[in-house]
Amino acid sequence: MTHEVQLYYCSICDRDVGAPGWETHIASPQHARHASKPQPQRQPDAYGGSQVKKSPESPNIPPLGRLAPRGSTYCGLCTVEVDRHLWARHVGSRGHQNRVDDVRRTLDEAEKDKNGLAVTGTLDIGYIHPQAAERGVIRYIFVRPSLESRLLFESGESDAVLVQAYFASIRAGRSYRSGFSVKCADIHKPISVTRPATIQYNFQRHFLGRYGDHIEMIFQNVHSKERFMIRRRVDAIVGDEDEHDKLKASAPYVQQAKPERQPETCVVEGVPPPSLKNRDYQVTISRLPQAPVPHYIAAIPPGATFRQQLAQVQTFHPTYFDINTYTTHFRNLLWFEELMMEKDLGRYDMMDVALSRFNNYFYLTIPGLAEKRPSILVGDRILVQKKDSPSGHWYEGHVHVLRQLEVILGFHASFGSSWDANQRYNVRFKLNRSTLRRQHQGLDFPLREQRILFPTPRDLRDMPRQFSSMPLYNTLIGNNSRQLEAVMLITHQPPGSAPFIVFGPPGTGKTITIVESILQVLRNYPRSSILACAPTNSAADLLAERLATSLPTHELFRMYGYSRSATDVSPKLRDYTYVRNGSFSLPPLTRLREFQVVVSTSVASSMLAAIGMPLGHFSHIFVDEAGQGLETETLIPVKTMGTSRTNVILSGDPKQLGPIVRSGVARYFGLETSYLERLMNREAYDIDKYNGLRVSCSVVKLTKNFRCHDAILKFSNDRFYNGDLIPAGSSSLIDTYLEWQFLPKPDFPVIFHAVSGKDDREASSPSFFNVDEVLQVKSYIQKLKSDPHIRTTDHDIGVITPYHAQCQKLRTALRPVAESVKVGSVEEFQGQERKVIIISTVRSSKQFLEYDLHHTLGFVANPRRFNVAVTRAQALLIVIGDPQVLGLDPLWRSFLNYVDCQGGWVGPEIPWDSSVPVESVTRYDVAVRQAAELDMNEFARRVEKLALEQIEDPDANVDRPWRREME
Repeated sequence: MTHEVQLYYCSICDRDVGAPGWETHIASPQHARHASKPQPQRQPDAYGGSQVKKSPESPNIPPLGRLAPRGSTYCGLCTVEVDRHLWARHVGSRGHQNRVDDVRRTLDEAEKDKNGLAVTGTLDIGYIHPQAAERGVIRYIFVRPSLESRLLFESGESDAVLVQAYFASIRAGRSYRSGFSVKCADIHKPISVTRPATIQYNFQRHFLGRYGDHIEMIFQNVHSKERFMIRRRVDAIVGDEDEHDKLKASAPYVQQAKPERQPETCVVEGVPPPSLKNRDYQVTISRLPQAPVPHYIAAIPPGATFRQQLAQVQTFHPTYFDINTYTTHFRNLLWFEELMMEKDLGRYDMMDVALSRFNNYFYLTIPGLAEKRPSILVGDRILVQKKDSPSGHWYEGHVHVLRQLEVILGFHASFGSSWDANQRYNVRFKLNRSTLRRQHQGLDFPLREQRILFPTPRDLRDMPRQFSSMPLYNTLIGNNSRQLEAVMLITHQPPGSAPFIVFGPPGTGKTITIVESILQVLRNYPRSSILACAPTNSAADLLAERLATSLPTHELFRMYGYSRSATDVSPKLRDYTYVRNGSFSLPPLTRLREFQVVVSTSVASSMLAAIGMPLGHFSHIFVDEAGQGLETETLIPVKTMGTSRTNVILSGDPKQLGPIVRSGVARYFGLETSYLERLMNREAYDIDKYNGLRVSCSVVKLTKNFRCHDAILKFSNDRFYNGDLIPAGSSSLIDTYLEWQFLPKPDFPVIFHAVSGKDDREASSPSFFNVDEVLQVKSYIQKLKSDPHIRTTDHDIGVITPYHAQCQKLRTALRPVAESVKVGSVEEFQGQERKVIIISTVRSSKQFLEYDLHHTLGFVANPRRFNVAVTRAQALLIVIGDPQVLGLDPLWRSFLNYVDCQGGWVGPEIPWDSSVPVESVTRYDVAVRQAAELDMNEFARRVEKLALEQIEDPDANVDRPWRREME
């Protein structure tokens, strides 16, 4: 059965609109803008182009209808509707490819000089200072007889004249304008060497970025009346050339081919740092399983395709995931991940470098060390060999000290005896397996309780709906019903309950809720003991600092791993730690058992089991930010310390950043799904089923957002949280920029600034940067800091960008004007907030026909990263990017529509109708390719029309008098 849908054609916007969306379309701001502009009415002008008559139209135009098959896609090249399911087959068909080849040949031919004419003049304007671009600049193009043809023209004149000149973007009738326009041209005048045909064109734009168009010049042979076209690309860059030069690529990008790692046949052991020699460390390490990668996994060829790898994995990996296969499932995934981690670490290996020496220590400079590229800790191993030594012979160096750009290594004495200051060395970084071994240790522990690993509604305990009031440590919680409900439920949970989840969207105070819950458990059950964990040291420190305001040093202990540097620890927490021989350590077990609360990272908590802390010692195990850690990390404290009576409490948000997983195979089998997210996908934690209300005693969703202005929060709230979040921030903070002079719409503190830039790479770094966006970020920061009415400091501003190279360029550009502004990736801003957040999305690829543009978005298209990035802002959010690229992703396209409809758009117009709802299943990269093909096809038709005019009407170019003149 064929399904059909009514389509309406809007002659003002030059596009088809579905019948259900017609009323929405004609009421949209974009339609109104187009209607208010003069509509093109073709009249011959003095230059052979077309004048625009000043006649704005009423936006309430009648629709022109047509029928199109539902679920079809229009091919602009072949002018046919194609079923979406057959689209891939269609674009690969011989007929479509022939049409593509024909159009490309037409394009190539049009770019050439022809028929004895040559085009010269300014085609690449280059850099234009923003002030000059705003005023407009004029440039000239000249058409002369070519060198080869001059001998053929006896009169010195060409036998062709210029009859029209126009820019393709205007001729095509597109809503997007390039900023180029023809001012005047020498129409119908003889063309000679001394009197070339001159075309004067103007470029005018108000915004930084790169602009381009094609000028199409139509010529006619004065004898045969035959017409032909010459087409040229014209480009301009709006920006300060000096600033661009300071930030441009230091060298062209050349992909470095790393030699394949050869086996290590002989390794001379190095000298570990003192912190790794203490007895507690030796005990904890010795009790960890080795868990080497088994042969059947290591034997999978590294060069195999993903599909081939999966086929081999399925021969030994469990078919089902349940309590009986749980350990085997996660062991395999950890081994897949380890192999990829080792491979990725090899990218940082260095060749032909120097080693300096002081006494018995050796200094190695590592260029990316400050940015944790690679990430190195005290105690890690680095292998070194002389440049000309046998490939398998290495010396092992242990990291003793970390500095900004170098590490200090300890080697075996034999290395020092052969060291030479002029010798060059090869360097290999070794994976520290201790974190992986701790996860394998957790899997070894026998705790296999259904209520912990696979809870069902039957595991939920009945809880009273009303609780007696309790005095609160944080009295503000009394005004937040959801936070108070979570605290009450956690406090009164009976032993052995199913894991409890505090679902905390951005800025809702989940860590405050966890801290209050811990304190209330201690107050109501004085004999309880609590282990509080988080996936990172920074998150664990935040927990400890907030607990330290209410707990003395004899009740709270902050446990650190041995590699942690004392300089990285807040002075507020130093009295809550234990140091021996200058390194963090553990107090005697008898003393450790006296603490009521122990705070640690999830991974470091395995040290408790290693030194003999008995199972069941902790009545409650809390894991904050549980959505960020691997399940095997999050469950280390639960598996190594828990019993059938231990209560587990998780807090986090599965809609924000999850764990980082490098292996595609491990991701495929679910390692990227956190324990928190996996539980929330189970029936016992199905919030949506109950309209966002708590389900029995398993989960509470916090809904008051104390961070963001409503305009900043609204999109994420509607998209990820069913609109449940309630803005509750302090108006004195979140309303700071409502009257900022650079807001395109007052009272809407969200800006999308469209920049058509150029993404680039340099030297051997594969990371992208975009100088145009860097300078736009800098411009906004200068405007913020110089505003006399609103005080904004460096610490009020955060800049988020997905690429390391862009971070470096931004820091370089901001150093003279705002050195203390934090610039980093989304991951670096998780859990943080700033009054102002500026996001630079970087990618600006324009290779619409040659590449699958969906991939050019990189991880900008990750919904969780998007959610975290836009919800870091408290009072002002500025997003800078190329809408042509971002619009390929349905999520970003929806966000851009939201900003445009609310009046927050800055820069060149949005290149689509922002009132049309976005379909999540639509391939917008296909739509962009279709639009580009349509442009190509329209150009080809313009060329074809030149020939057809001669056939259909041989007198088409003869001037005829109007009937009125004959009266």
